[in-house]
Amino acid sequence: MFTICRKSDARPHSEKRQRPTDCHKTNDKKNIIHKMEKIDKLDKQIMEIISSNARIPFKDVAAVCGVSRAAIHQRVQRLIDTNVIVGSGYMINPKSLGYNTCTYVGICLEKGSMYARVVDELNKIPEIVECHYTTGPYTMLVKLYARDNEQLMDLLNRKIQGITGVDSTETLISLDQSIKKEAPICVTDNIEEKIQKGGKAKIIIDEDE
Repeated sequence: MFTICRKSDARPHSEKRQRPTDCHKTNDKKNIIHKMEKIDKLDKQIMEIISSNARIPFKDVAAVCGVSRAAIHQRVQRLIDTNVIVGSGYMINPKSLGYNTCTYVGICLEKGSMYARVVDELNKIPEIVECHYTTGPYTMLVKLYARDNEQLMDLLNRKIQGITGVDSTETLISLDQSIKKEAPICVTDNIEEKIQKGGKAKIIIDEDE
């Protein structure tokens, strides 16, 4: 791990952390619970199958689930329309394109209210693939890919730290990705009971808030 900070390393003590003014608002817990209750065992079985193999034909999914192919198509379309399934497709190995360095960059802003403006500028950098508004020592955390250390230095010193509102950055290079998987699919239909017991459903709701 190495750190590159062109601007001041510390955030002023007088500066209070603010939430971004235009963060996307989410539904309240009741709406989320209501949506989750509409997901039955068949939906979960379908999601488990296609999340492990997005290329599997619907006829094979239907055979495993014991229903018709039309039923699988209708179920998947409904899950897409209700934003339960939010994406599908192929995953490309960044190293095959010459991106040999995966890096996480913690960013501290001069003011929390500058978050949206900074995100707009970060989104213009193609090498940045994720951006999160976080608690802890950073205002936000981004994930990026670089071809080599020279490109990484350019991304940090010229592009990221050159954005108005960025106060300091801390860089953490990933040496190896040991685990990569999707969020677990809850296997219980009693969502209210699962939440009361502190199960996975509760974790999902807390993360969406």
